Amino acid sequence: MASQATVRHATEEDVSSILQLIHELAAYEKASHEVLATPETLLATLSFPSNPQKGYAKTFLIIDPDGHCAGMALYFNNYSTWRASPGIYLEDLFIRPAYRKRGYGRTLLGELARETLAIGGKRLEWSVLKWNKPSLDFYESLGAVRMEEWVGMRVERDALDKLSELGRRV
Repeated sequence: MASQATVRHATEEDVSSILQLIHELAAYEKASHEVLATPETLLATLSFPSNPQKGYAKTFLIIDPDGHCAGMALYFNNYSTWRASPGIYLEDLFIRPAYRKRGYGRTLLGELARETLAIGGKRLEWSVLKWNKPSLDFYESLGAVRMEEWVGMRVERDALDKLSELGRRV
């Protein structure tokens, strides 16, 4: 059970495990070709306990009783203007298939909820692919609510470059 597993923040020494988990998640989502992360970019952009002010995102790892990394929750802080409070955005939650149905995902989400409350946060949020019914059902069983009225938006690559120029035209 999950009570035998341990959860801890990732350190610099865990970057190769984080990158492997990112690749496994991308393969599950049929998007392996989109992964651009490298050990160097993760070291430059993630936050670690040794220097918590550096970086933009933190990672919880769940370690099985034998010391193997079973999964991760990669997250960062966000902010709600309407609630005037911080929160946490879960970028990626991934449990390796061999470790599913052991309560590890629930354990990581519980840790994220505690982290949210510890910073005075009011919301823990994340996105789920529409086709991922097992995950949607799991999250709803924990009390998560679909935000059907919202549409995710993204600007990247060339469109991001073009958009950045608009700010210079005022």
